[in-house]
Amino acid sequence: MKAAFLPDRGVVKVSGEDARSFLNGLVTTDVNQVRPGLSRFGALLTPQGKIVVDFLITEAPSGHGGGFLLDVSRALAQGLADKLKFYKLRAKVAVENLSDTMGVLAAWEGEPAMKPDLCFADPRNAALGWRILIPEELKQKVADVIGAGLVDDGEYEAHRIVSGAPRGGLDFMYGDAFPHETNMDRLGGVDFDKGCYVGQEVVSRMQHRGTARTRTVKIILDEFSPEPGQPILAGDKQVGTMGSTAGKHGLALIRTDRVSDALEAGVQLTAGGLPIRIAEPGELQPPPKQTVA
Repeated sequence: MKAAFLPDRGVVKVSGEDARSFLNGLVTTDVNQVRPGLSRFGALLTPQGKIVVDFLITEAPSGHGGGFLLDVSRALAQGLADKLKFYKLRAKVAVENLSDTMGVLAAWEGEPAMKPDLCFADPRNAALGWRILIPEELKQKVADVIGAGLVDDGEYEAHRIVSGAPRGGLDFMYGDAFPHETNMDRLGGVDFDKGCYVGQEVVSRMQHRGTARTRTVKIILDEFSPEPGQPILAGDKQVGTMGSTAGKHGLALIRTDRVSDALEAGVQLTAGGLPIRIAEPGELQPPPKQTVA
């Protein structure tokens, strides 16, 4: 088993007697399903349905003061805390950015020998393993306790890419992407049966009308890796944008209809003049539209 402390991740805490209902009315996931040791993937959206910030959320046990802990991009942690304070109005909640004292240890390729208090399985994809919220100075001790070898965070980054989990700022831009475009619907990040939340009408409409045409997909690179942000071309037409890469594996944000047409016509996809291939072409097919009985 491997473990890596992720320096780009921070922690925001939301506590107080109204914390659960407060968060549930704002974010894409069903916070009522969150418990100590159990997490959900979710996001806070703009009213227009675009991702402000995505996160993993778990509940702290009473021994750690209770409340909810959000595993979030460290660069966005303070902004998220400020935004939640803006929304709280008269709700009985407290919001704290704990990123200076608490971070995230990721562990994968095995089962922890024991599970520390703030340990939970990554809800996006079983291959992504486990997350443990700890101060950085405890990373070696916790890795030893769970039976993992401590490795550089670059190894986790490569594992994330192979596992197909998009990362904001590299594979999509915050404030510019809808949840469907980053596969949040496929990674359990959107609950379509819960009540209202910010941006819910737009996301529900995309789901029920099947209008999502832009998706993040896994790609295979046969040569050197193009830079993130490099346009992906089919002939001379842009059909997507490169995201993060690791060796021969990468992620890309593409227009599925245009790429499907190119593949059917036998047109090679390229980025920076280098050939790329779609790892799982079956993902390009849209799901059937949902209808209301």
